[in-house]
Amino acid sequence: MKGIAGRTVIITGGAASIGKVLTRRFHEEGANVVIAARSGAPAEELASELGTRALAVETDIRDDAALSALVARTVEAFGGIDCIVNNACSYVDNGAASSRAEWLETLDVNLVSGGILVEMARPHLAKNRGSVVNMASISSHAAQAGRWTYPVSKAGILHLTKQQALDYAPHGIRVNAVVAGWTWSDPIAGLSCGDLAKADAVASEFHLLGRLGRPEEVADGALFLCSDHASFTTGSELRVEGGYLAMGPEQAGPAIAKLTGGSGSVI
Repeated sequence: MKGIAGRTVIITGGAASIGKVLTRRFHEEGANVVIAARSGAPAEELASELGTRALAVETDIRDDAALSALVARTVEAFGGIDCIVNNACSYVDNGAASSRAEWLETLDVNLVSGGILVEMARPHLAKNRGSVVNMASISSHAAQAGRWTYPVSKAGILHLTKQQALDYAPHGIRVNAVVAGWTWSDPIAGLSCGDLAKADAVASEFHLLGRLGRPEEVADGALFLCSDHASFTTGSELRVEGGYLAMGPEQAGPAIAKLTGGSGSVI
């Protein structure tokens, strides 16, 4: 991917699930990767595996002091910051019954902390005309039964992306969002007992392409937005969601045929 090699990227939640794939893909493309993770051991293990150009920084993104230290460690190690991928995520969600603490936890991790991190890193991003990728979701666009805090936080990410793009454009900083569909990840693997075929079969009903997304596909979307290929792209959404949002309530089947008993024509 043009313009990734030699750049420095911070990936929050970069030691697990989709974040781990993000870290690997950026590293494969020649970037210096900073793995910011609440659990230090997995991040250290991944950094050790990748070897050169990889740094693990144990970071609780809800803590401003930890975010400040993350920025400082990154600049000390690699001389600057070119990209930030706000990937860390909380899935705490009890729908309408969510407590105030659960609301605040989800919003803090999924939305607020990413905004604060980028502002802390703004001088370094501006120096390098850097970019930011916020990881959103199809949940940003669609109401989902029994889920409140997660979709609301992801919807907030889309508006945050526009706000950041507007206010940071004079600094030469681009900000975009990846809108991911159902993607093979730790949460879905857990729900499906590790059965990818089963998960694909369930997802096929809701995605035009008939399957789950793969984390590598989401990572490639983030890579594109951080690359020189996206040099005139900011304030936008890149949908990596297999046609989920295009499907609509009629889904992929011929709805009229259900009325006609087989014919798809109203004539």
